[in-house]
Amino acid sequence: MMTFNIWVYMFMFLVGVVVFVLNRKHLLSMLLSLEFIVLSLFCLLMVFLLSLSNQSFFSMMFLTFSVCEGALGLSILVSMIRTHGNDYFQTFSVLQC
Repeated sequence: MMTFNIWVYMFMFLVGVVVFVLNRKHLLSMLLSLEFIVLSLFCLLMVFLLSLSNQSFFSMMFLTFSVCEGALGLSILVSMIRTHGNDYFQTFSVLQC
């Protein structure tokens, strides 16, 4: 049963990576796929920590960093929409200051 959970979460991770690679048009869809990847990594981490019967202190640190990553991504999304009017990557140029 444990190996089935690991394979399901690995499949979730690979699906998240494929969606991240294929949906490069909008920043919001990329952020959602990144959060899906983080969720699958968190589930894998919890399965490994529960199988080793360790404390889940590291999982709380992982959740804290993933929430900070999500907040940073949303702030970049809001600033990009305010400056450019949309979240398309084709209209965003790194050379513009």
